[in-house]
Amino acid sequence: MMENEIKKTIEVLRAGGTILYPTDTIWGLGCDATRQDAVEKICLIKNRPDSKSFIILVSDERMLQKYVYDVPAIARDLIGQSASPLTIIYDTGINLAPAVLGENGSVAVRIPADEFCGRLIHQFGRPVVSTSANRSGEPAPASFRDIHPDIVRSVDHVVNWRQAEQKQARPSSIIKLGANGEIKIIRK
Repeated sequence: MMENEIKKTIEVLRAGGTILYPTDTIWGLGCDATRQDAVEKICLIKNRPDSKSFIILVSDERMLQKYVYDVPAIARDLIGQSASPLTIIYDTGINLAPAVLGENGSVAVRIPADEFCGRLIHQFGRPVVSTSANRSGEPAPASFRDIHPDIVRSVDHVVNWRQAEQKQARPSSIIKLGANGEIKIIRK
């Protein structure tokens, strides 16, 4: 079942489509993070300004190094020691759609602990955008049932996995790593 859903989802991502999918935190809107046209579709769905960056998900540290110019050693320590989902903002993203990056070229990245996400991204071979499944400025939905029907209808594929879960999910913590190793907490 999971494998079939991963295959369907990868087909949509490869075609430049958008997905609604469960992550290790909340349900997310996603697309191929290397395709500008796909990222622009996410901006339209969310009614979000192009100038606002996105979180991307990678499958592992090896993939992380393909999309971040410099991964400080402390990042590896933080990733390995974090007991909850952790998004890290790095100074310079590379090989990504411009709309994914911050105005200063930074990129926010998470390695999800979720089996579905990990397998999807690993098999896809590229990072996937992960942004909350809501319109910009509205509260993030805590479960699939809380996602507005307009959002569900607006994507190319709704992942048929974990839709019935009732747990109240939360977004990840976000930190920014400075060039000289300082850590700034953006969201707890």
